[in-house]
Amino acid sequence: MTPLQLSRLIADAAADKKARGIVRIDLREKSSIADYFVICEGDTDRQVRAITDSIVEAGKAKGIVPLRTAGYQEGSWVVLDYASVIVHVFLPGERSYYDLESLWKGPAKAGAATGNGSKKTPAKERARPTKKPVGPTRRRIRSA
Repeated sequence: MTPLQLSRLIADAAADKKARGIVRIDLREKSSIADYFVICEGDTDRQVRAITDSIVEAGKAKGIVPLRTAGYQEGSWVVLDYASVIVHVFLPGERSYYDLESLWKGPAKAGAATGNGSKKTPAKERARPTKKPVGPTRRRIRSA
């Protein structure tokens, strides 16, 4: 099974347990850690464990088991390592805190428009004000 097929299998298994915000990130051009990250979240620690169990069972049905599992007992952030695919199942607060999507997403390509209007235009460089000559200043003191 290719890493792409495995990432799709994992995403489908997570969706079966109503995982929210399922994202697959292609890491092949960015890192040698893995080929893909699959990131999703569950509303409670119980749902996070159910999503994890669903992913593991779907893999076992195809003869694939994770090399390592971490965080299952706590249930706030579970990591499954399938060598070429690393799975992160979060609680919503943990996911937003660590924000792996922002960390691993690629830079926007020049000339490529994003459909949601989130592309920022570079700020125009402002002209610096010229410095006034430094010299003695005369203050007029008014008497009452």
